[in-house]
Amino acid sequence: MAATHRLALLTALVTAAAATLTAATATAAPERAAACNGYVGLTFDDGPSGNTTRLLDALRQSGLRATMFNQGQYAAANPSLVRSQVAAGMWVGNHSYTHPHLTRLSQAQIDSEISRTQLALANAGGGTPKLFRPPYGETNATVKSIAARHGLTEIIWQVDSQDWNGASTDAIVQAAGRLTNGQIILMHDWSANTLAAVPRIAQGLTARGLCAGMISPQTGRAVAPG
Repeated sequence: MAATHRLALLTALVTAAAATLTAATATAAPERAAACNGYVGLTFDDGPSGNTTRLLDALRQSGLRATMFNQGQYAAANPSLVRSQVAAGMWVGNHSYTHPHLTRLSQAQIDSEISRTQLALANAGGGTPKLFRPPYGETNATVKSIAARHGLTEIIWQVDSQDWNGASTDAIVQAAGRLTNGQIILMHDWSANTLAAVPRIAQGLTARGLCAGMISPQTGRAVAPG
Protein backbone atom coordinates (compact mmCIF):
# COMPACT_ATOMS: atom_id res chain seq x y z
CA MET A 1 0.00 0.00 0.00
CA ALA A 2 2.82 2.37 0.90
CA ALA A 3 4.44 1.84 -2.50
CA THR A 4 1.11 2.43 -4.26
CA HIS A 5 0.60 5.61 -2.26
CA ARG A 6 4.07 6.91 -3.14
CA LEU A 7 3.49 6.16 -6.84
CA ALA A 8 0.18 8.01 -6.78
CA LEU A 9 1.80 10.96 -5.02
CA LEU A 10 4.68 11.05 -7.53
CA THR A 11 2.25 10.92 -10.45
CA ALA A 12 0.28 13.82 -8.99
CA LEU A 13 3.44 15.88 -8.54
CA VAL A 14 4.61 15.25 -12.11
CA THR A 15 1.18 16.14 -13.47
CA ALA A 16 1.11 19.36 -11.46
CA ALA A 17 4.62 20.32 -12.60
CA ALA A 18 3.70 19.71 -16.23
CA ALA A 19 0.58 21.84 -15.87
CA THR A 20 2.61 24.66 -14.31
CA LEU A 21 5.20 24.51 -17.11
CA THR A 22 2.48 24.54 -19.78
CA ALA A 23 0.81 27.53 -18.18
CA ALA A 24 4.12 29.39 -17.91
CA THR A 25 4.91 28.72 -21.57
CA ALA A 26 1.46 29.83 -22.64
CA THR A 27 1.79 33.14 -20.81
CA ALA A 28 5.39 33.74 -21.92
CA ALA A 29 4.59 33.70 -25.65
CA PRO A 30 1.98 36.50 -25.50
CA GLU A 31 4.32 38.52 -23.30
CA ARG A 32 7.07 38.27 -25.90
CA ALA A 33 4.63 39.24 -28.64
CA ALA A 34 3.29 42.12 -26.57
CA ALA A 35 6.83 43.47 -26.16
CA CYS A 36 6.89 44.24 -29.90
CA ASN A 37 4.86 47.39 -30.38
CA GLY A 38 6.20 47.67 -33.91
CA TYR A 39 8.71 46.27 -36.37
CA VAL A 40 11.62 47.83 -38.23
CA GLY A 41 13.72 46.57 -41.12
CA LEU A 42 17.46 46.31 -40.55
CA THR A 43 19.24 46.01 -43.89
CA PHE A 44 22.88 45.43 -44.78
CA ASP A 45 24.12 46.02 -48.32
CA ASP A 46 27.12 44.86 -50.36
CA GLY A 47 27.85 41.48 -48.81
CA PRO A 48 28.89 38.87 -48.42
CA SER A 49 32.31 40.10 -47.37
CA GLY A 50 35.16 39.34 -45.01
CA ASN A 51 33.09 41.00 -42.29
CA THR A 52 29.96 38.89 -42.80
CA THR A 53 30.74 36.19 -40.23
CA ARG A 54 31.42 38.77 -37.50
CA LEU A 55 28.27 40.67 -38.43
CA LEU A 56 26.14 37.52 -38.27
CA ASP A 57 27.62 36.64 -34.88
CA ALA A 58 26.80 40.12 -33.55
CA LEU A 59 23.24 39.99 -34.89
CA ARG A 60 22.62 36.54 -33.40
CA GLN A 61 24.07 37.51 -30.02
CA SER A 62 21.80 40.57 -29.99
CA GLY A 63 18.72 38.58 -31.01
CA LEU A 64 18.32 40.49 -34.27
CA ARG A 65 17.35 39.40 -37.76
CA ALA A 66 18.03 41.46 -40.86
CA THR A 67 17.77 41.54 -44.63
CA MET A 68 21.09 41.11 -46.42
CA PHE A 69 21.11 42.79 -49.84
CA ASN A 70 23.93 40.86 -51.50
CA GLN A 71 25.86 41.63 -54.65
CA GLY A 72 25.74 38.74 -57.08
CA GLN A 73 29.48 38.78 -57.77
CA TYR A 74 30.27 38.35 -54.07
CA ALA A 75 27.61 35.67 -53.58
CA ALA A 76 29.08 33.69 -56.47
CA ALA A 77 32.57 34.01 -54.98
CA ASN A 78 31.49 33.24 -51.39
CA PRO A 79 28.48 30.89 -51.49
CA SER A 80 29.19 29.50 -48.01
CA LEU A 81 28.65 32.98 -46.54
CA VAL A 82 25.24 33.22 -48.20
CA ARG A 83 24.36 29.88 -46.61
CA SER A 84 25.60 31.25 -43.29
CA GLN A 85 23.28 34.24 -43.64
CA VAL A 86 20.32 31.94 -44.15
CA ALA A 87 21.38 29.63 -41.32
CA ALA A 88 21.58 32.65 -39.00
CA GLY A 89 17.94 33.48 -39.75
CA MET A 90 18.57 36.38 -42.10
CA TRP A 91 16.65 37.18 -45.27
CA VAL A 92 18.54 37.45 -48.54
CA GLY A 93 17.86 40.17 -51.11
CA ASN A 94 19.16 41.14 -54.56
CA HIS A 95 21.52 44.15 -54.81
CA SER A 96 22.58 43.73 -58.47
CA TYR A 97 25.61 41.81 -59.70
CA THR A 98 28.33 44.48 -59.93
CA HIS A 99 26.74 47.51 -58.17
CA PRO A 100 26.47 49.80 -61.23
CA HIS A 101 24.36 52.92 -61.70
CA LEU A 102 21.41 51.02 -63.17
CA THR A 103 19.62 54.12 -64.47
CA ARG A 104 22.52 54.68 -66.88
CA LEU A 105 22.31 51.19 -68.38
CA SER A 106 20.28 49.68 -71.22
CA GLN A 107 17.29 47.49 -70.47
CA ALA A 108 19.30 44.40 -71.42
CA GLN A 109 22.13 45.39 -69.08
CA ILE A 110 19.72 46.05 -66.20
CA ASP A 111 18.07 42.70 -66.78
CA SER A 112 21.46 40.98 -66.76
CA GLU A 113 22.46 42.62 -63.47
CA ILE A 114 19.26 41.48 -61.78
CA SER A 115 18.85 38.04 -63.35
CA ARG A 116 22.47 36.99 -62.80
CA THR A 117 22.18 37.96 -59.14
CA GLN A 118 18.98 35.95 -58.71
CA LEU A 119 20.79 32.94 -60.14
CA ALA A 120 23.95 33.46 -58.06
CA LEU A 121 21.99 33.77 -54.84
CA ALA A 122 19.85 30.71 -55.60
CA ASN A 123 22.94 28.67 -56.49
CA ALA A 124 24.60 29.78 -53.25
CA GLY A 125 21.68 28.54 -51.15
CA GLY A 126 19.98 31.89 -50.63
CA GLY A 127 16.69 30.82 -52.16
CA THR A 128 14.90 32.98 -54.72
CA PRO A 129 14.92 36.57 -53.41
CA LYS A 130 11.72 38.58 -53.48
CA LEU A 131 13.33 41.89 -52.54
CA PHE A 132 15.58 44.10 -54.67
CA ARG A 133 17.58 47.17 -53.69
CA PRO A 134 19.03 49.17 -56.57
CA PRO A 135 22.62 50.33 -55.98
CA TYR A 136 22.81 53.85 -54.53
CA GLY A 137 19.02 53.79 -54.25
CA GLU A 138 18.91 54.98 -57.86
CA THR A 139 15.85 53.85 -59.76
CA ASN A 140 13.32 54.74 -62.43
CA ALA A 141 10.29 53.18 -64.09
CA THR A 142 12.46 50.92 -66.26
CA VAL A 143 14.45 49.54 -63.31
CA LYS A 144 11.27 48.92 -61.33
CA SER A 145 9.59 47.21 -64.27
CA ILE A 146 12.50 44.85 -64.92
CA ALA A 147 12.78 44.01 -61.22
CA ALA A 148 9.05 43.26 -61.11
CA ARG A 149 9.47 40.98 -64.13
CA HIS A 150 11.78 38.87 -61.96
CA GLY A 151 9.27 38.77 -59.11
CA LEU A 152 11.11 41.40 -57.09
CA THR A 153 9.79 44.27 -54.98
CA GLU A 154 12.05 47.32 -54.94
CA ILE A 155 13.12 48.37 -51.44
CA ILE A 156 14.79 51.68 -50.65
CA TRP A 157 14.94 53.08 -47.07
CA GLN A 158 13.56 55.75 -44.74
CA VAL A 159 16.68 56.12 -42.57
CA ASP A 160 20.25 56.28 -43.90
CA SER A 161 22.85 55.33 -41.29
CA GLN A 162 25.54 57.09 -43.35
CA ASP A 163 27.93 54.27 -42.48
CA TRP A 164 29.06 54.32 -46.13
CA ASN A 165 30.10 57.93 -45.55
CA GLY A 166 32.26 57.26 -42.49
CA ALA A 167 29.58 57.77 -39.82
CA SER A 168 30.76 56.98 -36.29
CA THR A 169 29.31 54.15 -34.22
CA ASP A 170 27.48 56.73 -32.09
CA ALA A 171 25.96 58.35 -35.19
CA ILE A 172 24.82 54.96 -36.54
CA VAL A 173 23.16 54.14 -33.21
CA GLN A 174 21.45 57.54 -33.24
CA ALA A 175 20.22 56.96 -36.80
CA ALA A 176 18.66 53.64 -35.77
CA GLY A 177 17.02 55.51 -32.92
CA ARG A 178 14.98 57.49 -35.46
CA LEU A 179 13.30 54.38 -36.85
CA THR A 180 9.55 54.10 -36.36
CA ASN A 181 7.17 51.20 -36.99
CA GLY A 182 7.44 49.80 -40.51
CA GLN A 183 10.52 51.80 -41.46
CA ILE A 184 13.79 50.54 -42.94
CA ILE A 185 17.39 51.57 -42.25
CA LEU A 186 20.29 51.38 -44.70
CA MET A 187 23.52 49.89 -43.35
CA HIS A 188 26.42 47.99 -44.90
CA ASP A 189 27.87 44.54 -44.39
CA TRP A 190 31.50 45.73 -44.51
CA SER A 191 31.34 48.63 -42.03
CA ALA A 192 33.34 48.15 -38.80
CA ASN A 193 31.46 50.99 -37.12
CA THR A 194 28.13 49.38 -37.99
CA LEU A 195 29.34 46.07 -36.57
CA ALA A 196 30.23 47.84 -33.32
CA ALA A 197 26.81 49.52 -33.26
CA VAL A 198 24.76 46.31 -33.45
CA PRO A 199 24.45 45.58 -29.69
CA ARG A 200 23.45 49.19 -28.97
CA ILE A 201 20.96 49.20 -31.83
CA ALA A 202 19.34 46.13 -30.28
CA GLN A 203 19.22 47.79 -26.85
CA GLY A 204 17.66 50.93 -28.32
CA LEU A 205 14.96 49.02 -30.17
CA THR A 206 14.07 47.02 -27.07
CA ALA A 207 13.83 50.19 -24.98
CA ARG A 208 11.33 51.59 -27.49
CA GLY A 209 9.30 48.39 -27.79
CA LEU A 210 10.41 47.78 -31.37
CA CYS A 211 11.57 44.49 -32.87
CA ALA A 212 13.59 43.64 -35.97
CA GLY A 213 11.17 42.31 -38.56
CA MET A 214 11.07 41.09 -42.13
CA ILE A 215 10.34 43.34 -45.09
CA SER A 216 7.02 42.51 -46.73
CA PRO A 217 7.22 42.00 -50.51
CA GLN A 218 3.59 43.14 -50.66
CA THR A 219 3.95 46.48 -48.87
CA GLY A 220 7.69 47.13 -48.78
CA ARG A 221 7.41 47.80 -45.04
CA ALA A 222 8.83 45.99 -42.02
CA VAL A 223 6.39 43.53 -40.48
CA ALA A 224 6.41 40.66 -37.99
CA PRO A 225 8.47 37.70 -39.26
CA GLY A 226 6.21 35.20 -41.00
